Amino acid sequence: MDESPVFRRRRRWWRPLFSVYALLLAACSPVGALNALTPQRSFVLDAAVAYGSGERERLDIYQPSGPAMAGEPVVVFLYGGSWNSGRREEYRFLGEALASAGVLTVIPDYRLYPEVTYPSFLEDNARAVAWVFQHIHRYGGNPQNVFLMGHSAGAYNAAMLALDPRWLGARGLSPASLRGWIGLAGPYDFYPITYRNVRPIFHHPDYPARSQPVDFVGDDSQVPVFLGAARHDHLVDPKRNTEGLATLLRGAGTPGVERIYTGVGHQTLIGAFARTLRWMAPVRQDVLRFIAQESQSSGVRTATAAAPVASRSRDSGSGR
Repeated sequence: MDESPVFRRRRRWWRPLFSVYALLLAACSPVGALNALTPQRSFVLDAAVAYGSGERERLDIYQPSGPAMAGEPVVVFLYGGSWNSGRREEYRFLGEALASAGVLTVIPDYRLYPEVTYPSFLEDNARAVAWVFQHIHRYGGNPQNVFLMGHSAGAYNAAMLALDPRWLGARGLSPASLRGWIGLAGPYDFYPITYRNVRPIFHHPDYPARSQPVDFVGDDSQVPVFLGAARHDHLVDPKRNTEGLATLLRGAGTPGVERIYTGVGHQTLIGAFARTLRWMAPVRQDVLRFIAQESQSSGVRTATAAAPVASRSRDSGSGR
C-alpha cells in the first residue's frame, strides 16, 4: 500500500528542502547531517555497552526520557551497509525516532567483511539479541516484548534470525521469543549475487545452502512481520525481495503488514525516521503502529501500566 495523499502534498511543498537533504545524504557521511539535527533531550543514551568480548561486540541503548518505567517495548535495530560497512553511532537519529515514541531501542555493532564472512555476522547479531533478553529489564525494557528490526543488509540479518531457528537457538532462544520483526529495504532472495563487493561475503559462486530468508518460509514462520520498501529502490529490487517474501509469508499464514513507499529511495527510506525527513514517507508512524498493535494483541503490559525502575541519568554518549 502506498502512503496517503497528505505525504504527497508535503513533498510538493518541501521539494526545495529535499534537494538540500539529498545532497547531504550523498556526502561522505550520509547520516552525519541527520544526527547533527537530532534532538538530544528525548532519550537517555548508554553507549558502547559490551555484549561480548570482541571490539565490535558493543551496543548503544536509547531509553525514552522521562520517568523510568518497567515494561517498555524494545527494538533491536540492525543497520545495513552491504555487510562490509556501518557503525552504530551513525544511527542516533533512528534511536531518537523510536525512543521519543516510548520504544527502548538497542543498536549493536557486529563484525563485517573482510574480518568475517557469512554466517559470522548472524552469530554476532544473535549474541546481541540474547544479551537484550537477559539484561534489558535493567533499563526498563520488557523482555517479553522485543522486536527485531533491520534496514538493507541489516534487514537480511533480522529476517534470518526471525525465520531460521539456528541462530537464536544457539543462544537458548527461538524466533518465537520475538514479538515481531521489521524489515526495511531488505534483500531476502538475491542469489546469484550481482554486486562484486558482496560476492565474497557469501562465498560466491559456492553459495551456502539455506542462506536466504525465502528458504525458511513455512518452516515455522509465524512471527508477525512488517515489511517496508521504497518503490523505486535501485539497489535492492523491492518486487523480488520485499513483495516476493511478503507473498510467501502470506501463503504460509504468517500475520504481517506490507508497505511500499513512493518518494523515497533505498537510503532515504531509513532516513525518513529522522525528524527533518519524516515528511518524505510515513514509515516511522507505520512501524510504531505495528509495534503498538502487536504489543496490544498479545496482551503485553506496556510502560504506562508498569512499575518504576532505577532513575535515568542523561548521557553524552560515552556510557553510563
